[in-house]
Amino acid sequence: MEQPKIIGGNTTVFISNMDEAIRFYTEVLGLKLTFRFRDHWATVEAGPGLTIGLHEARPIHPAPGTKGAMLLGLIIDEPIEGVVDRLSKKGVRFTEIVRDEYAGNFVSFEDPDGNPVCLHEPGGEDEEETKAVATGSARA
Repeated sequence: MEQPKIIGGNTTVFISNMDEAIRFYTEVLGLKLTFRFRDHWATVEAGPGLTIGLHEARPIHPAPGTKGAMLLGLIIDEPIEGVVDRLSKKGVRFTEIVRDEYAGNFVSFEDPDGNPVCLHEPGGEDEEETKAVATGSARA
């Protein structure tokens, strides 16, 4: 059976307050709002290949901030300490920075609804591979 050609997609984050979520993802994280349909749905771009969909909470969907229901991972292209410093000044509270000689540096925090977000600074042996995947230049 032939596989479908995927031309895009998104990660959906269930949120409780659209205005607060848009403010966080655009003003705090610096992502670009690309679409908003009232308080039902919005999208923000997080770089090539990643669209984040913000979806209003409804009883048929996971509750906003439900631990383990979703994890949003964002790859950064600068030292993680500077990003942590800037976002901390905007009120973001982080867990400790995890350093890994193979995989790079990671730090986690939560959006306003308690949804987990992880920043990844590629490093070590996987840095070039991670950057190639993030920019779409990796070979299959």
